[in-house]
Amino acid sequence: MTNDNLQILTIETTCDETAAAVVNDRLEVLGAVVASQDKLHERFQGVVPEIAARAHVERILPVIDETLRRAGCTLQELDAIAVANMPGLAGSLLVGLVAAKTLCLALNKPLVAVNHLYAHIYACKIASGREIFPCVGLIVSGGHSSIYHCMNAFEFRQLGGTIDDAAGEAFDKVASMLGLPYPGGPAISRVAQSGDPQAFRFPRAFLRDDERLDFSFSGLKTAVRYQIAGPGRPDFRAVELAPQTIADLAASFQEAVCDCLVGKTMLAAHKTGLRTVCVGGGVAANGRLRARLQDEAQRAGLELLIAPLALCTDNAVMGAIAIERLRAGLVENLDLDVFPGMVRL
Repeated sequence: MTNDNLQILTIETTCDETAAAVVNDRLEVLGAVVASQDKLHERFQGVVPEIAARAHVERILPVIDETLRRAGCTLQELDAIAVANMPGLAGSLLVGLVAAKTLCLALNKPLVAVNHLYAHIYACKIASGREIFPCVGLIVSGGHSSIYHCMNAFEFRQLGGTIDDAAGEAFDKVASMLGLPYPGGPAISRVAQSGDPQAFRFPRAFLRDDERLDFSFSGLKTAVRYQIAGPGRPDFRAVELAPQTIADLAASFQEAVCDCLVGKTMLAAHKTGLRTVCVGGGVAANGRLRARLQDEAQRAGLELLIAPLALCTDNAVMGAIAIERLRAGLVENLDLDVFPGMVRL
């Protein structure tokens, strides 16, 4: 499809945000809505897949309706419907995909598939208004911590990733250990501001290994738990920590995560020879990580693009990557399925 003035509806339901947006081929956002589920999952200190899927069912139509209202357009004026169908929670993905398929069938509009992870990097192009490819892409979120060689909007080659917990998952779990509220990322970032990042020396897995670009945060998480109560006390939650100790633990943990993420990203740029680094995902909203990345990129003479805060957490605006697929004629049949794990589009 090559005609200009395209505008598409994008739908995002990969995890626990129900989101929709209308964007055009100039990457202008005509309308966007995100319905968060944080309050629903707060008591469980993490996302419960069944609760997330049911909430998407309740919210998907009102979110789409409000998005169209804000965009000032009708369904008939859309050129295509795009939906994230990978990766994510199976039940959540299905809600968005069924909604998108139904609209495509009723309106006779093309269906465009969106890779949620690729879209996180594309958020940097939306925000910067310029070409970002090829680049090193760092995606850090509650479910993913990966480094990619991003050739273009369609071709990403994974260079490394976490072998256990994602960075965002580790933030949530450590926040729970420290008695901080969910979601853990913002809570730890806030408390860490008054803490000493050098108070505790936590492990940085693989950081000194120049041959691999992987992460591991499971051992770091365990080290925090042992620092709180020691290996001989299984009920670490019974330990009462002073506010300053909590702040120091949060700051030291956060610094260890940042060291790993920044170190491996800079190593990836060195190994690939790429001079542009793009960063997206919920953890990319962390102020300390953003500052560290900026310092190291400047020192290395790299161009650094980090998604703006509004486009770090899951949203449908980044689904504008579908414009590139639509222009290339990469549309889907209505038998499109969801892929909770990562596969290439």
